[in-house]
Amino acid sequence: MNKKRWMVFLFSALILLAACGKSDNAAEPTSDKGKDAAVETAAEETQNLQLLKDQSAGEYLADSKGMTLYYFKKDEEEKSHCSGECLEKWPPFTESNFEVPAGFEKEDFGTITREDNGQQQVTYKGYPLYYFAGDKQEGDLKGQGVKSVWYIINKNTTFQ
Repeated sequence: MNKKRWMVFLFSALILLAACGKSDNAAEPTSDKGKDAAVETAAEETQNLQLLKDQSAGEYLADSKGMTLYYFKKDEEEKSHCSGECLEKWPPFTESNFEVPAGFEKEDFGTITREDNGQQQVTYKGYPLYYFAGDKQEGDLKGQGVKSVWYIINKNTTFQ
């Protein structure tokens, strides 16, 4: 009878040790692959603004998907004057984590807090950036020059 108890005890102890060993190993990374994957994921979250080129408009700034970015001539530095129906046609550019293309300085980009909805909007040299709802695909420039107040952004853009 003691032999049976001893065997049950030994078998139970082996199962317990095996189970503990597996949970400890699962909690600890066995290599740096997990760390590398986290770094790669963070890098993927960073978007890259692009500098695209059009035969008539020249070079212009676009988001990571190639959608053109515009500024509104009626805006002031650090203040948007596009609200209500205007925002339906000219949605604000709100990307928070991006790299800038050659010829641009990261320090020239910032954000404002919109007075109408509290949303953060990206600025270039203090002026808010927008999309045009009429641009449907990469490289569209349908907003360029609309009503003589909407224009593309490039490295030579000056404001008023």
